This record gives sequence, C-alpha cells and structure tokens, in this order.
Amino acid sequence: MTHPWWKTSVVYQIYPRSFMDSNGDGMGDLNGIISKLDYLALLGIDVIWLSPVFKSPMDDNGYDISDYDDIAPEFGTLADMDRLIAEARLRDIKIIMDLVVNHSSDEHPWFESARQSKDSPYRDYYIWREAQPDGSLPNDIRSYFGGPAWTFNPATNDYYFHQFSTKQPDLNWDNPAVPDAVHAMMNRWLDRGIAGFRMDVIDLIGKDVDNKVLANGPTLHSHLQAMHQATLKGRDALTVGETWSVTPETAQLYSAPEREELSMVFQFEHIELTFDPVHGKWRPREFDLVALKHVFAKWQTELDGQGWNSLFWNNHDLPRAVSKYGDDGEYREASAKALATVLHGMQGTPYVYQGEEIGMTNVAFKVIEDYQDIETRNLFAERLEQGDAPDALMAAIHKNSRDNARTPMQWDASDNAGFSSAKPWLKVNPNYPEINVEASLEDQNSIFHHYQRLIQLRKTNPTLIDGQFKLLLADHPQVFAYLRKTDSETLLVVGNLSTEHLTVPLSDNLLSDSAQVLVCSGTSRTGLSQRVELAPYDAFIMSLG
Repeated sequence: MTHPWWKTSVVYQIYPRSFMDSNGDGMGDLNGIISKLDYLALLGIDVIWLSPVFKSPMDDNGYDISDYDDIAPEFGTLADMDRLIAEARLRDIKIIMDLVVNHSSDEHPWFESARQSKDSPYRDYYIWREAQPDGSLPNDIRSYFGGPAWTFNPATNDYYFHQFSTKQPDLNWDNPAVPDAVHAMMNRWLDRGIAGFRMDVIDLIGKDVDNKVLANGPTLHSHLQAMHQATLKGRDALTVGETWSVTPETAQLYSAPEREELSMVFQFEHIELTFDPVHGKWRPREFDLVALKHVFAKWQTELDGQGWNSLFWNNHDLPRAVSKYGDDGEYREASAKALATVLHGMQGTPYVYQGEEIGMTNVAFKVIEDYQDIETRNLFAERLEQGDAPDALMAAIHKNSRDNARTPMQWDASDNAGFSSAKPWLKVNPNYPEINVEASLEDQNSIFHHYQRLIQLRKTNPTLIDGQFKLLLADHPQVFAYLRKTDSETLLVVGNLSTEHLTVPLSDNLLSDSAQVLVCSGTSRTGLSQRVELAPYDAFIMSLG
C-alpha cells in the first residue's frame, strides 16, 4: 500500500532557543541546529518541526510574531534558514515550521497601524469592541495566560481581544484580507523549500467572541478548506493542527483526506487526564494508566481509516514525559524506554521532543525568578494574590511548568551541558553531568539507541502503519498491552508501566513458539508463553507471525 510520506515518518521537535548555541550568546540558533543535523540523522528522524524562529519581541518566546517573512536576529538570518533547509535535505530530513496565525505580536506593523486609528487600513485585521454601557469590559472572556482577554487601547478608546498575552492580539479571520495575507505568506515559505506547517492553536481561528465561542467556531473548517485550496493543494506537504478542543469525531473533520483540510491534529485528551477538572494543570492529578489506555484506544479505533493520529508524550508546552508518566529516579532509563515503546507501537505519526530521546527530566527550580515562562510567572502571581500557598504553587510548577521542557539541551558533561559557552537564557537542569547526549551515544543500551531502533522499525514494518489496534488487559492498572493486526502479521506490544515485577496472563490464541521480538527494552525473551514475566518498566514489541 502506498502512503503519504508523513505516515511512515517520525518528527523531531526543536525548540530553537534551547537546542544549540553556535555564537556564545546563551541562546540557541539556526547555525546551532545545523551543527547537530548529523546527530538527528543518526537518530533516524525524517522531519524537524521547528518552533517559531520568526522575528518577534519574544514576549512568548517567538509565539508572538512581528514579521512572518523574516528571522529573529537572535536565531540568525534568512540565509541561515535557507542553509538549514538545504543541509537538512542533504540528510533526507524535511523541515516544517510553526504557523502562528491565530494572533500576531502587538509589534507587527498591522497592529501598530490598527491601534493608532479606527481609519487604519489594518483596523479590521484585529478584533475590537467598545466598553459596556457601564464602562466595564466587552465581556468576561479570560486569557489563557491569566487576566481578562480584553485590553484597553487609549488611542481609539476601545478594547482589543487577545486569548494569550496582551502582546498577542488575535487576528480577525472574518476579514477576508487576513486569510489572503496568511495564504500568501504560507506559499512564500513553501516555495522556499519547507515541507509544511505545525499550526499553533488553529482550532481558535473560527472564533465568535460575542457569543463566547472560541474553539471550533462556526467558520473554522471553511477557513481550513480555503487555506488548503490556496496553499496546500497540489503540494506534498505535512500539516498538523494544535487542537486542544478536538474529539475523535471532530478530528475526522480536520484530517479525513477527502475534506482537504489538514494531515493530522494534535489531540490532548491523554494530557488533560492529569489536569484538575476545575483548576487545570496547576492542581495536577495523579497519572491513571487505565484511563490513559482507554483514551488512546478510543483515538486509535475511531480514527482508523477515517483520519490520522499524531503520537506524542511531550512538547515545548508540556512537562517531560519520563517525569510525568514514568519514574525519573531509579527507573528513569527503563521507564523512558517503556513509554517510547508503547507510544511508537500505535498507529499515527510519532513526535519526539528534543531531549526525550535521552530521557531528560523535569527541573525543580527553587524560586519563581529562575523561571522565564510568561504563563508560569503570570499564573504564580495571580494565584498568589488569590490566596494560594506559595509552596503548593511551586509544587505544581515543578510538575507542569512549560519551562520543564525548555531547559537547554544536554549535550555533554561540560559547562552549561555543552549547550553554550555563555550563561544560558534559562538555567540548565542540574542533572546534565549524568544525563546527556555524549553518554547516551556511548552506551548501546541507552534510551537514545532504543529510540533509534523504534524509529527504524517504523520505516520497515508496514503493520505499524496499517495494522488495526486492539487493546488487551484494558483494566490492568500497571500494564499497557495491545495488538496491531493486518492480514499478514500480528504485532503484540506490551509495556509494564510500574516499578513492580509482574506476571501477566495472555489468552491462548496469542501463544506462539515462533514469536519474534522486534524491539525489547528490558528482559530478553524468545517465543510467547501463556504467562509473561515483566521486570519493572519492561516493554517489547513482538511479531506473532
């Protein structure tokens, strides 16, 4: 069966400011990424998702863009970007860029003009409302970063709408000039040689603020279909939408091929299982494997043949997978391998976040001043004012701050983890002398080499792409096990996601003397008996023929 290239690919996300610094200013850059392309080729990935490198005041680390056609000076130049695309292509690696078009920076020329006068030609590029008759805000929508979603603009005596920082005004997609400008920009980047886009909070562009409908608004899918027609149709591109609001049903609207919208979406239902229903991630709940398995199984079965899954544990906004779902102490290596095994065995395109492949962990800075993330700082101040205890807030930040994912990449045991010759923009995780790329490459049993084997298996085993998913041991509190089946092969994937030694019974129809282990993270085994012995965080993928 012939597939689009992205169905057999593995994507590696780079957060540029934290990946590799080439010029000694404490911040990662494009030339730093170029210097590490051979490392990524060795890992075996096919695609780099590059978090924003566009010109930006960096209020939200680049997710506030002031020029969509230029590169932020701290990251390099357009010539550096062209060289990155070309050097990656030489290694059969494609580049997708972050498309941040729900909002721009307030320093984008469009907004700088729009805020000066109601007669500006760019006025309707943004969303403006008058105060209520009593002088209060237009409505009570809150920003995701804390505080109201409306900010007063003195020059025009009204309010502009922003779902994130006050410096990230939302674009008005109901004004046809906005999608026209975005489509033209997308085409310029595609013509430049990139292979597609990760689309930031793309489920918010169809919003209706007057009726307080933000995600999955009434015009969302017509906007995405128009975008496809204007930019993607006829191109062999990968598009993945960040869609916190998506369900399996709406995911089919985004990713069913005949609808011509996106290749796939990121869904976050498995991530939100550890969020408190009222207070969100700042009052985290314990990891519940049974609930997690049922969420993954639902997405695997309901999207099979209808759309396409993206598979991920973490990204630049989320805590480190081994700290959230595994054991970042005694069983760090074993649990990182087990988590990788059960994720990469499913149907979909796997995404590896930088440092995940060496088992980088969360960081626990002692004081709020050591955190740089705007969301973390704002929420700490707001919740402190509301009476939350500082210790409880810091404990939640240690679990879920976005800076957990943003500490610099740990390349070796030298100063600053080999990331930079200067003081890094964000402190390095203190465990870098033990956890780093250099040590991982030298150890053939390392997490890195396990990821390498999983990535290679996806390129060579069609059952991982096409096989139907069947959950086993659905209510077992410690084991994640499932089958992937085609007419010609059955794969068994088993992971013990606990610190206990377990014996797991399997049904008779799975027994096989000729079963072959394809990838194994712990105990070596031959054949498959009725009772499977599993060491702590033991995991394997086995072909049953």
